Amino acid sequence: MSAEAARPLVDGFQRRISYLRLSVTDRCDLRCAYCMPERMTFLPRKEVLSLEELYQLSLGIIARGVTKIRITGGEPLVRRDIGDLFAALGKHVGSGLKELTLTTNATQLADHADALAKSGVRRVNISLDTLDRAKFEQLSRRDRLPQVLEGIAAAKQAGLKVKLNTVALKGVNEDEIAELIAWAHGLGHDVTLIEVMPLGEIDGDRIDHYLPLSQVRARLEEHWVLTDVEHSTGGPARYVNVAETGGQLGFITPLTNNFCAACNRLRVTATGQLYPCLGGGERVDLRAALRSDDPEGQLQAALDEAMRIKPERHHFDISERGQAPHLPRHMSMTGG
Repeated sequence: MSAEAARPLVDGFQRRISYLRLSVTDRCDLRCAYCMPERMTFLPRKEVLSLEELYQLSLGIIARGVTKIRITGGEPLVRRDIGDLFAALGKHVGSGLKELTLTTNATQLADHADALAKSGVRRVNISLDTLDRAKFEQLSRRDRLPQVLEGIAAAKQAGLKVKLNTVALKGVNEDEIAELIAWAHGLGHDVTLIEVMPLGEIDGDRIDHYLPLSQVRARLEEHWVLTDVEHSTGGPARYVNVAETGGQLGFITPLTNNFCAACNRLRVTATGQLYPCLGGGERVDLRAALRSDDPEGQLQAALDEAMRIKPERHHFDISERGQAPHLPRHMSMTGG
């Protein structure tokens, strides 16, 4: 690749892009109520990029200075032969790529943990909103908590660093957040709390679930000492240490405390649509570039266009009952 093509990715607000969240499927084996409807319609398989296309796309973006790739979905581990992509990308860790990681619901993780570790994955983010089996089934519409806990244990056994992602949900899990944090910290796992995001139609109204993390933090501070720390894993979370548990706690606050000023991320869907902003409609078509007569040149031109159109910030809002979602696409489509 020429020096011109290998120049760093810098957007119009002089933010250096170093982090790619790459969705490999929109499919998921859960149906979490805040994420998607029960009767979710998934993409035809023919529209999804092949593993080879996902790999070539990743190499082209690594060449432009991206040093961290997070594989996402949907649920990435439901994709057949996904281990082949991890193995191929893992060969670039330490040579252009500093970190290869994964976000998963962990239902399939027990079968993949060892292979992921051998591929060069060192950390995984696991979505877990409750430790109550009945509540887990109600929330995810599937009775899979035992498999999730098995996956978490397998990840730890394989030497993977585990961080749990918990969506704070008013009237659902708000009374057990402290318990979940203490449990996770007792096992040596970090936790990040996330505000619900207004993406895609669901069965219900998100305002019923929206719980500002400012309220959650204030409630936790009634019993714990939380100390802000200058720690970053490359994402939008702000972190504190919890004196009583000895663990680390993150807060992702797209609604109450916008985190866009230091955005270093791009998201690519399983169909190759690059969204410069999770909360924006701007996009460029990398699939068309990859399938053109000049895939390398068209891919680089598309990345340049993404830098031109990347907005300064998102404008999420959940303030009124009956609001339409901020964007029609679901999080499982864009990638977490």
